[in-house]
Amino acid sequence: MSYAANAYARTAQVALSPREAEAAVLMKAARQLQAARDDWDNHAAGLNAVLTFNQKVWTILATAATDPASPLPPDLQQDVANLAAFVFRRILDTMVDPSREKLDALITINQNLAAGLQGR
Repeated sequence: MSYAANAYARTAQVALSPREAEAAVLMKAARQLQAARDDWDNHAAGLNAVLTFNQKVWTILATAATDPASPLPPDLQQDVANLAAFVFRRILDTMVDPSREKLDALITINQNLAAGLQGR
């Protein structure tokens, strides 16, 4: 990548609001999960890497949302924690017993939360 392209990429990242950045990373995880689901036979070998990325995304989101310094109201903090717990259980279940259908809930959750963060 050229110097100009690198500079543009860094500037574009800085220009994102925290909500936009969260939405972007949720959409990236959703796209990876969807690709694994769509090409199950060829992508199954990389499934754990895709699930691990999604787990990292949700770890960061849940940690930020439930931090005592979070500006979110306590009931919303609890909702995010509950949703994260579901996501973590589904990820582990899918790692132990892989099934393309188990990815559907993770994809939908990521897409819907990203849409909400984007104001859609």
